[in-house]
Amino acid sequence: MANIKSAKKRVLVNQKKAAQNQMIKSAVKTEIKKVRTAIEAGNKEEAAKALLAATSTIDKAESKGVLKKNTASRKVSRLAQAVNKL
Repeated sequence: MANIKSAKKRVLVNQKKAAQNQMIKSAVKTEIKKVRTAIEAGNKEEAAKALLAATSTIDKAESKGVLKKNTASRKVSRLAQAVNKL
């Protein structure tokens, strides 16, 4: 553990930010899973709704810097492609 007050604060801030980032990543994975489950069930309407929610969550994660721009675009693109195949 650090001895300097500012270094101690940085450790605490980094832990808090890491927890927030993990929470956002988990939410993205959950939304993606919902889309995949709807696709596997063959439910196009449910998949379309889930895709809309997943796209929104992915875009929010990108805007907060949790996901990189290309990664977010790739995820949205692949999900949309899978839903359109139904």
